[in-house]
Amino acid sequence: MTAPPPAEKAGLIDDFLEIFTSPAKVFERRKGGDFFAPLAILTVLAGIVIVASMGPISTLMDAEWPRIVARAIAQNPQVTPAQMEQGRSMMAKVIPVIGTLSVPIAMICGGLILWLAGKLFGSVATVKDAMMVATWSWVPRVLQLIVVLVIMLLMDPAHMTGLFAPSVSVAHFLDPDSTPYKLLVFASRVDVFVIWQTVLLGIGLSVVGKIPRAQAYMAAALTWLIGSGLATMMQR
Repeated sequence: MTAPPPAEKAGLIDDFLEIFTSPAKVFERRKGGDFFAPLAILTVLAGIVIVASMGPISTLMDAEWPRIVARAIAQNPQVTPAQMEQGRSMMAKVIPVIGTLSVPIAMICGGLILWLAGKLFGSVATVKDAMMVATWSWVPRVLQLIVVLVIMLLMDPAHMTGLFAPSVSVAHFLDPDSTPYKLLVFASRVDVFVIWQTVLLGIGLSVVGKIPRAQAYMAAALTWLIGSGLATMMQR
C-alpha cells in the first residue's frame, strides 16, 4: 500500500489569486482550517473601499433622500423634516462603520445558511467548513465594491439618480421613483458579483460537503434565495 499524497500547501496570497482561477483547489486546501485570517483581510479591504466611496455615496444619497423621507413619513406621519435632517447627518457618520461591520456578519450568516441548506442535499460539511466556504466566496463581493466605486467616479452625477444607479445588477435598469424599494433591493441581488459568489458557494460546498456539484449548486441557490429574502424583508 502506498501512502496518500501530501496535501497541497499554499499561502494566503496564493489562495486569494487561485480563488479566481482554481477555486476548488482553494476550498480543498482550506477544508478543516481556520477562516479568521481571510475574514479579517476581506473586512479590512471592504472597509477601505467603503470609506473611499463616501464622496460618491453622498451624491447618491442626495438623489435618494427625497424617497427616504417619503417612506419615513408614510410609516410615521409624526416625523418632522428637522428630525430627518438629524438622521441624515448621523447616517453619513455611521455608514462606513455599519457597512464595514456588515461584511463579517454577512460571511458568518451566509456560512450558517449554506451549512443548513447543504444538509438538505446530503452535505457532510461542518459549520466551520461552511463558514470557510462563505468567507472565501466573498472575494468577488470586495471586487464588486471596487468596481462600483470606479463606476461612481466615472459616472455623470446627473445619472446618479438612486442608490442602485451605479450597480451591475438588475436594479440598475429599474426606475427608483416607480419601483417599490423592496423590489429594488431584491433586484440588486441579481448581480454579476453576487451570482459569482453563489457559484463559488456551490463549488466550495461540493468540495467540503462531498456532494455532487449539481446538488451543491442547488444548495447555493437556496442560500442566495434565503439571503435575498432576508435582505428584502429587513427593508421598510
